[in-house]
Amino acid sequence: MARKATLYDVAELAGVSIATVSFAFTKPDRVKSDTLAAVMAAADQLGYVPSAAARGLARGRTGAIGLYAFDYLLDSDATDEQATDMPTARLFPLYADEVQRGVQVECRRRGYALMIGGTRAAPHLSQVIDVAGRVDGLIAFAGAVGETALKQVSGRIPVVELGGEVRVDGVRTIYVDNRQGMADLTSHLVTVHGHRRFGYLGELGTPEFRQRFDGFTATLRDAGLPVPPVTRSHPGDDPTAAAAVRGFLERGDLPDVLVCDTDQSALAAIDALRAEGLTVPGDVAVTGFDGIVAGELLSPALTTVRQPMEAIGRLAVRILVDTLAGVPDAHVHEPLRSVLVVGGTCGCPPPAGT
Repeated sequence: MARKATLYDVAELAGVSIATVSFAFTKPDRVKSDTLAAVMAAADQLGYVPSAAARGLARGRTGAIGLYAFDYLLDSDATDEQATDMPTARLFPLYADEVQRGVQVECRRRGYALMIGGTRAAPHLSQVIDVAGRVDGLIAFAGAVGETALKQVSGRIPVVELGGEVRVDGVRTIYVDNRQGMADLTSHLVTVHGHRRFGYLGELGTPEFRQRFDGFTATLRDAGLPVPPVTRSHPGDDPTAAAAVRGFLERGDLPDVLVCDTDQSALAAIDALRAEGLTVPGDVAVTGFDGIVAGELLSPALTTVRQPMEAIGRLAVRILVDTLAGVPDAHVHEPLRSVLVVGGTCGCPPPAGT
């Protein structure tokens, strides 16, 4: 096996010092353009690849950001073969995938590598600690990491937890105005369509979900309408949405409209209604929240509230990078907006020409 090229080999071929080669890979802005070009040409000729471990030791950092996420396919009971054979729009891209896209884009722009890990299975601790030990900062989805692990990790590296709530001192978060988005949607259903009997499918386990229900509740109360209880439906768990629909039908109290706190629940509810011979929006209107691609492909298109998913991921990276650079108040930002997207499942006609 041929000997691997070293830093010394590149320096000798380029006719520069070892320190110059090191700077060319770690701090290229400090190297003259012609010298930088000579070093890169020598590295290419020799097939030289810098050692990540050595670079990390020299800088005191890894040059990587971690994303502790979840994947509805990989974390399900499906085999690896089944998971890779199921790339439909109903399964990909989802909210987590679009946020991850934003993280990837901003990491690339900022010159950081991205390490992804995670699982929905408790207790998370060993997995998240493993990821955190390899990166300079960590981004975690809401509810993906326990409070004990958050405290442990945030004591060593900066952490941004998505979800709009600071659970642990020192952990940053991203604020999205879920409440106003749901209020705008509910107001549309009340004022444009005249709906009076509402059902609500979702859960209240995270700050985001609670904010959505708060916006829904406040709008109905302002309109003098009764607020229904939350009927449980978990995103990614279609049987819970189907069971919720069956419950309404068995009790004979199917509402005018089912407001769902995620698009995934809305799509599963529509499937269940159609399986019972009901039409959407003819027999019952259905709305979602998130703005995933699958809702746009539905016929008629899903009425929903679109979250700024890519912007969430990009902002999380910016907060981490600026925090690492010592920027004061790097975590302070205006809440990101969520926007009503009117489709056809609320009863609105499709736009002309569609």
